[in-house]
Amino acid sequence: QVQLVESGGGLVQAGGSLRLSCAASGRTFSRYAMGWFRQAPGKEREFVAARGWSATITYYADSVKGRFTISADNAKNTVYLQMNSLKPEDTAVYSCAVCGTSYTNNCNNWGSWGHGTQVTVSS
Repeated sequence: QVQLVESGGGLVQAGGSLRLSCAASGRTFSRYAMGWFRQAPGKEREFVAARGWSATITYYADSVKGRFTISADNAKNTVYLQMNSLKPEDTAVYSCAVCGTSYTNNCNNWGSWGHGTQVTVSS
């Protein structure tokens, strides 16, 4: 059973930066695609960014492209989300997820989720 624990959220002013971390355990981390999602109050959860099993393949939502970067440290079983030029509309609970299928670069079945970390961007 994989476990995911997010950290790094907080309150930041518009234009600022945060780096979120997601520590994974219970699975061979490097074999799986990892993703970040967010959910704002009153809205559905939305995709933010993902990294394929092949670490060179990444995907981003249009709303964060050019501002957010997903990366990973396989030795630490940790995936990161560097968020720059934050906007008030980025305010949400950010959660990481691991793909339910190994060795895939374009995951369509996210299997396990963390509890999330709150990001609040003030204007």
